[in-house]
Amino acid sequence: MADLSINLAGIKSPNPFWLASAPPTNSGYQVQRAFDAGWGGAVWKTLGDPILNVSSRFAAVSFNGQRVAGFNNIELITDRPLEVNLKEIYETKKRFPNHAIIASLMVEPKQEKWHEIVKRVEDVGVDGLELNFGCPHGMAERGMGSASGQVPSLVEKQTYWVKEAARTPVIVKLTPNITDITVTAEAAVNGGADAISMINTINSLMGVDLDTWNTIPHVAGKGAHGGYCGPAVKPIALNMVAECARNPRISVPISGIGGISNWQDAVEFILMGATGVQICTAAMHHGFRIIEDMIEGLDHYLEQKGVSSLTEIIGKSVPRYSDWGNLDLNYNIAAQINTDVCINCNKCHIACEDTSHQCIDMLTGEDGRSYLKVREEDCVGCNLCAIVCPVDGAITMVETAASQPPMTWNDRQAALNTAK
Repeated sequence: MADLSINLAGIKSPNPFWLASAPPTNSGYQVQRAFDAGWGGAVWKTLGDPILNVSSRFAAVSFNGQRVAGFNNIELITDRPLEVNLKEIYETKKRFPNHAIIASLMVEPKQEKWHEIVKRVEDVGVDGLELNFGCPHGMAERGMGSASGQVPSLVEKQTYWVKEAARTPVIVKLTPNITDITVTAEAAVNGGADAISMINTINSLMGVDLDTWNTIPHVAGKGAHGGYCGPAVKPIALNMVAECARNPRISVPISGIGGISNWQDAVEFILMGATGVQICTAAMHHGFRIIEDMIEGLDHYLEQKGVSSLTEIIGKSVPRYSDWGNLDLNYNIAAQINTDVCINCNKCHIACEDTSHQCIDMLTGEDGRSYLKVREEDCVGCNLCAIVCPVDGAITMVETAASQPPMTWNDRQAALNTAK
């Protein structure tokens, strides 16, 4: 078996799969069940001054038969007394000394508040701290969560306050509800953060009931925006991780979060610069036992790649992620249709004819049967036909010979400026 262990800024765990700070990590009972199942670590549900949660707090989007393609919540931080949480953290760490337990924290942006809670949670033996600067609802309305996380100066200042008191590694959890997440990531690094985690949930309203006109969910006929997560947010999260990973001013480890549902998703985040990953929605959907498939799948993948340790693939795809201006404008691919596999549903023809470049012809063979053929000279390689095709292997995108040497937009602009 490959070595799946990780060391994120000094926080060690037997595998890269952590439960994110959320309902699955609300109690010692749950975290211990997760560790028994095989999870490598857990970020305890956010600690702070206990609040009152509302009844009716979750909602989900199902799409094309897939349940929970997106998930929304209006739940806030822990509603259990701090003393109870600390007792359970101590008991859990004692029972599972080799698993990572990280305390998620959220308090008012006051130095003394941060110092106090840091000391209390570190006294019970946590392996690290995660500062929740990302929650977009409820707590943000009280000046915490994303209300702090959207202000770089507050991110830097509060991180610095925590580092003044902390003896364990400090992870700063970032909000995606901002124009450029690298700005707040840099602020966290400037404040002394040992690592960053991303993304927290995205501002959202899940829906409106067309019969009652109530929001989904609603509390006694009133609703509020919540936090969106689940498989639907994965591309957004992956981009933000990649942007931070390729930024030379953000030179700290990353804990990747957002729509990770299986080992393949986890590998994508790790290739894009994450040292480890945190998971919530998939566990809420399927239970803690999904970790078995994740560990087994990741191990087999590394074996097939001839990789003995997970750490060897961290960030391997980062150099391949760039700006649009660095892409080769003379690179060409074209679609090819395998008529032996094609079922003649014509979805590719309709999509290309109506919304793309009209380069798929409907032809009739000598046997009188119709078939589809791509005019490669007119195909721009947009991938749309392959995307809408319902049959695996019916359409492939094939690289074609370039008529010109590689040229980027940046090269072109530089040449034009030189010519002037």
